[in-house]
Amino acid sequence: MKDSAYSDHGDPASRAIVIGAGLGGLAAAMRLGAKGYAVTVLDRLDRVGGRGSSITQEGHRFDLGPTIVTVPQVFEDLWRACGRDFHADVTLKPLDPFYEVRWPDGTRFNACGDDDRMFDEVRRIAPGDLKGYKRFLRDSHARYVVGFEGMVAKPMHRLWETIKVLPKFAQLRADRSIYAHVATRVKDERLRMALSFHPLFIGGDPTHVTSIYALVGHLEKTYGVHYAIGGVQAIADAMADVVRAQGGVILHGAEADEIIVERGAARAVTLTDGTRMEAPLIVSNADAGHTYTHLMRNVKKRRWTAPKLRRKRWSMGLYVWYFGTKDTAGMWPDLGHHTIVNGPRFTGLLRDIFMRGKLCDDMSLYIHRPAVTDPTVAPAGDDSFYVLSPVPHLGWDTPVDWQTEAPKYREKVAAVLDAHMPGFRDRIVTETEFTPETFRDRYLSPHGAGFSLEPRILQSAWFRPHNVSEEARGLFLVGAGTHPGAGLPGVVSSAEVLGKLVPDAPRVPIDLPLAAE
Repeated sequence: MKDSAYSDHGDPASRAIVIGAGLGGLAAAMRLGAKGYAVTVLDRLDRVGGRGSSITQEGHRFDLGPTIVTVPQVFEDLWRACGRDFHADVTLKPLDPFYEVRWPDGTRFNACGDDDRMFDEVRRIAPGDLKGYKRFLRDSHARYVVGFEGMVAKPMHRLWETIKVLPKFAQLRADRSIYAHVATRVKDERLRMALSFHPLFIGGDPTHVTSIYALVGHLEKTYGVHYAIGGVQAIADAMADVVRAQGGVILHGAEADEIIVERGAARAVTLTDGTRMEAPLIVSNADAGHTYTHLMRNVKKRRWTAPKLRRKRWSMGLYVWYFGTKDTAGMWPDLGHHTIVNGPRFTGLLRDIFMRGKLCDDMSLYIHRPAVTDPTVAPAGDDSFYVLSPVPHLGWDTPVDWQTEAPKYREKVAAVLDAHMPGFRDRIVTETEFTPETFRDRYLSPHGAGFSLEPRILQSAWFRPHNVSEEARGLFLVGAGTHPGAGLPGVVSSAEVLGKLVPDAPRVPIDLPLAAE
């Protein structure tokens, strides 16, 4: 690494270093490249994408993290800022239905963007809740206007930006959880789950995160749910191509060890092999917790001290079982691209995972079967599956010992899957699993959390680690742990915020601001 091409990469005054080639880091590199910076991206893994990357085993490709695109506009805007056309580089397929939700009593709910079909779904399950569901749709739009249009891609490092939306938040009852809000609209417990579970996709407990997240219903209805051919890895690869076309450099096997701060400004990054790379602008796509507790371990912090971060609430952990099956393309014809299988409990299971740190025998599962949409994920006639179960993170007093529990938990997952995919175990030809320990070790995620800090109301906007750091001039944050939060729209929008904070590349060195300035 010490002999890398970085040493003569661009004018020293316009150099920028991005730590991490996740979707947030790649989007940041694209935004900075469009502003004229000579960008070097550092990543410890062997391919781009971070949590949105993939692995391939025996011809089966597995998306490791996010699987859907809910707001294509954030990618279109990103590409446009770079003078490119997103759809010329990435092929998106709209999904219909978006997903199917199943319950133990045999009830099924198919979500889509068509009002009449959704009304029929609600009537079939709980006809008395149709009026309340229509109210929920209006609620969703109102929260979209305030929470998405008004805040997502806007810098929130000044307290005033949060204070001035508080009256609207009060009017919309942002203090109420999304589950509690849905419960005021519909009575059927199955519908309450179907309309409130979405924060789990970004690491939030629906019984505790703000009702502002009702906006997801409007996002899905208005913009649809899409899948990228080649998976999210294809999006990451296309982003990397843009970065390189801009003259940027992406270094793999390059793990950042420390951000060097001199006279209050971030000046360099040292790697685990001892290499020192200097730049006046440093962007961390590493988890905010890892950035402040490890990468800045020798810097006295104003706000994000290790004790303060330990007191924060972190998102749940994830158990993910990836497996490829042979000659199953015609099997389980009612199992579509996305299926959510509920256990016998919803709120009780959430309480055990988020509030008690307890690994339970019952579970809810997210089943991803992309071969029904994308033939590139598996050999002809085969399937590549991704089955996810929310579980406690590792930050509890007595964390789950996954070395012992993983084989037993896999058998419990398999027992649930047998009811929906009979005979699947006999068809498995390759498999691997991720636990919270994998997230801790592979992604350097504090407590093995799947989505960084939980998106509770007092851990959002100004209360979340800022995109422009308070701890050193010239240091910025993107990704799930900063504003606006986790999920593809969130991490890509964090780079849009970065683009609004950073001026065009200078010809002479400049002092960049602190969040407090």
